[in-house]
Amino acid sequence: MWVFDATPLIYFGKVSQLSLVEQVAEPCVLPERVYKEVVTTGLESGYPDARRIERSVEANRFEVISVGATPLYSRLHGNSNLSDADAAVLACADDHNGVAVIDETYGRDVAAAEGITTRGTAFLVLKCTKQGAISSDDARTIIDAMIDEGWYCAPAVYTKILQKLETLSD
Repeated sequence: MWVFDATPLIYFGKVSQLSLVEQVAEPCVLPERVYKEVVTTGLESGYPDARRIERSVEANRFEVISVGATPLYSRLHGNSNLSDADAAVLACADDHNGVAVIDETYGRDVAAAEGITTRGTAFLVLKCTKQGAISSDDARTIIDAMIDEGWYCAPAVYTKILQKLETLSD
């Protein structure tokens, strides 16, 4: 199970690439708190990507699930450096032995401390490229478009992504 945080959803939505998640063999889920953050609040604010995400849920690309008050969620919820949505993503991934799809460094560090596997937005783009679902050129276009939309990617990470894309295009 892949448990999505807000950032990957928002940026895949901004560049109309939410269909990439169909290449993941595992079920893709959104905790209710993430759905509320990206869809409910996003629609109220008039963000086009919120409607794209809502349509992806309606098309069954994602399942919205509730996250109970597990001991891990209760502990993480008390961490002022994590949003409710981040805590729900990590607790859900832990509870279902899933993968948290999260980009924020702090959230990934907390996940590592808790023994939760994480992957990020770039990983999914590279995975789709490696599987042949998209070309290396399309992958670079997607990464660049997300950066143009405000997705943060450290220069060193961007360089690594491009190097990996070059090896995949050989």
